[in-house]
Amino acid sequence: MGMFDSLDISASGLTAQRYRMDIISENVANANSTRTEGGKIYKRKVVTFEAKGDGGVPFKTVLGRSTTDLSNYLGDGVRITSVQEDKTSEPKKVYDPSHPDADEAGYVYYPNVDIITEMTNLIDASRAYEANATAIDATKNMLQQGLQIGKG
Repeated sequence: MGMFDSLDISASGLTAQRYRMDIISENVANANSTRTEGGKIYKRKVVTFEAKGDGGVPFKTVLGRSTTDLSNYLGDGVRITSVQEDKTSEPKKVYDPSHPDADEAGYVYYPNVDIITEMTNLIDASRAYEANATAIDATKNMLQQGLQIGKG
């Protein structure tokens, strides 16, 4: 593993978590919208990550190697594999016959966005972002100390 590989790995984590926060922000921004530009109901979006390189080795395999020899496994970071609409939850149905988007029965359909879930995911993403930023800072400090040792 090269000395800059750990920076690349943490940087991929920063990028992935920042993108995840962007998608969460989009979900929150559309939580009260009744239709998109196309006239349909907005559907919550979910980001999926996977490990880069090595075809996504399962954690169980990596853990097994850690007790013997980790030289076989070099992480390459994370990448975004997809952004999909959440199909597990239904739109919220609210009775409001005075709303311009109400159907014949007086119901308005709002997106399947739960603000509490989105805020929890946002906290999770921001903590992961902070962890990657801390890892970059620690790596930078180690590299600087190595240069100081070589200087003396």
